[in-house]
Amino acid sequence: MGVSSEEPRRLGGGRSHCSYCGLPQDRVATLEHDWVLLEPDMNPLAHTVPAEHRWIELSDGRVAVYEVCPPDQSQRCRIEHRLACPAQSLPDLWPWLTTLRGENARQVERQTDPEPLPHPEEWPDAG
Repeated sequence: MGVSSEEPRRLGGGRSHCSYCGLPQDRVATLEHDWVLLEPDMNPLAHTVPAEHRWIELSDGRVAVYEVCPPDQSQRCRIEHRLACPAQSLPDLWPWLTTLRGENARQVERQTDPEPLPHPEEWPDAG
């Protein structure tokens, strides 16, 4: 083990798919040397998320629960995918999360192959 002059590496997480709904989720390292699965491309304002559900991204790529109250009005955070997962039953923690869960449910429906359209000869006569 020697001294390296290189910049510290970012911790590699990656993206996986939820075993409940099949949507993508980001696997991110925490300060506690653990992993958390976060909702991708979702960065709400921290003051709109309850303190125990706020994850902030640190400069090295890890995340930490951000329980500062009240948070800075411009601070962004991340939330766990399980809170936005349409296939898991959770209490309604805050209104915009219910909307996100509904949109994720519609996204799952769009991913499944729809039934093929009937052949034009089978279409009803529209006059």
